[in-house]
Amino acid sequence: MSLNSWLRCLVMVLPLVFMFSGCEKEKPRFQCRDDLGCVVLAPGEPLKIGVLQALSGKVANLGREQVRGFELALKDRDGEILGRKVAIQTEDTECSPEGGANAVLKIIADPQHIAVFGTTCSGAAAVASKAVSAAGLVMISGNNSAPFLTSVGGKPAPDYHEGYFRTAPNEENAGKAAATYAYNYLKVKKAAVINDGDIYTRGLTQGFCAAFEALGGEIVLDTSVNKGDNEMAPVLTAVLNADAGLLFFPLFQPEGYHILFQARKMTGFKDVVLMSDGALIDRSFLEAAGEQARGMYFVGPASPSGPRVAQLEEKYIAAYEAPPSVLYYLSAYDAAGLLFSAIETAAIEDNGNLVIGRRALRRAMYAMENVQGVTGLLNCDGFGDCARPVFNVLQLEDVDAGLDGLKSNVKFSFSPEKKE
Repeated sequence: MSLNSWLRCLVMVLPLVFMFSGCEKEKPRFQCRDDLGCVVLAPGEPLKIGVLQALSGKVANLGREQVRGFELALKDRDGEILGRKVAIQTEDTECSPEGGANAVLKIIADPQHIAVFGTTCSGAAAVASKAVSAAGLVMISGNNSAPFLTSVGGKPAPDYHEGYFRTAPNEENAGKAAATYAYNYLKVKKAAVINDGDIYTRGLTQGFCAAFEALGGEIVLDTSVNKGDNEMAPVLTAVLNADAGLLFFPLFQPEGYHILFQARKMTGFKDVVLMSDGALIDRSFLEAAGEQARGMYFVGPASPSGPRVAQLEEKYIAAYEAPPSVLYYLSAYDAAGLLFSAIETAAIEDNGNLVIGRRALRRAMYAMENVQGVTGLLNCDGFGDCARPVFNVLQLEDVDAGLDGLKSNVKFSFSPEKKE
């Protein structure tokens, strides 16, 4: 073929080439239509989850158990969600509102974080959940139980924030359980309560007072101590002067220990019933208290049981070479499981990217119904409470039996569905 003929062919073919190449349009880029925004993960990019727990101070053991429950749930998925590795940023809240504020700011500073797992303490949660909600994220706890975080009497509580969830039962019902047992079964007509000023202990004492008075009892003293106090004689003297037949003190360590130890030294407390809550249903407290705790009552969430609980405890011991010190690692495991499942529901694939809408993730959490967790059936209501509230009143009668003996010695079981 001559050069001229070749050029004529080229002139004829080139328009066809351009015409057909013009048919290959670029794939449209993903547009986020989620009103809270989207997290877009490129191929191979990990999912980011913030972990806020009390990892130092007097309740560090509770924070540690939360972290371990999370780790066990993630390990059951081989460390991945939707084929993506999970990158965890862990921050210490120190079990305080200030610690919660500082820790959460470090998480929400990174817009790629999808959710927050925490906190340990309700006081830290009140601050952290407000910031998390404003940032459009989801937050779920396996340990927070203060009524003020979700609902009180079926209405939004003072510190309720959209996007906050928990698998620890609302302790509004713990106060009711303690009051019902005290009035109906122990026949106590006058009671005193002591809190330490934070929303967790105040929520329990307020719930106790309201229920006790509704039953016909009299609250003769409603007072508080400060965190860090170790001299309890003045407040205990006030309890005796008020002629209380029962003292309800839902305190943490060491304040709870100081109340118990010093009350036992006062002869007037020989006929006063002592009752605390789940914060002291703890192996370390019972070991420290020893004989001083004999006869004491505790109110706490009903202990889950069954094959799945036994299997998870075996995994725990294999992983950490020691038995769990408290049962809240079970609700932490369930909290992590709900979060992972919601992420799987909300996420979509787009050209190799993984896209998670923040509103879509919240909707997936609120839509969780009849999920069989290790602690029981989980249903997340409109306030973020996902666990069925069942509380037991326990009594320590066999000191040598320790934590297991206490948990098995159930004197009374209460749930809001059950009529007394």
